[in-house]
Amino acid sequence: EVQLVESGGGLVQAGGSLKLSCTASGFTVADYAIVWFRQAPGKEREGISCIKNSNGQTYYADSVKGRFTISGDNAKNTDYLQMKSLTPEDTAVYYCAASRYYYCSAAVLGGIGINYWGKGTLVTVAA
Repeated sequence: EVQLVESGGGLVQAGGSLKLSCTASGFTVADYAIVWFRQAPGKEREGISCIKNSNGQTYYADSVKGRFTISGDNAKNTDYLQMKSLTPEDTAVYYCAASRYYYCSAAVLGGIGINYWGKGTLVTVAA
């Protein structure tokens, strides 16, 4: 069975950090790009970061560039999203997804080529 499971969400104070994990089963992340999305209450889903696990190529949305870092551990079949300098505006449900697209780009952050989705983990940033 193909699964993506996010973990690491929780409550953090503004200015703090969290590290999210995305663990895959039923497929190999090395063959995919892993994409992080988030959806805040009442807002549209936003693609924020992508990593092409085969070569380490990354791509970030402007809203998180310089604050969030995506990484992967192919041996653990897991990808991570390190989030720093969090603000209340980062409060959202964070989802990871897997895409077979050729490389990370704005199009992938827009949701192109997504094959699998996780169920999400809630991140709440208190002011």
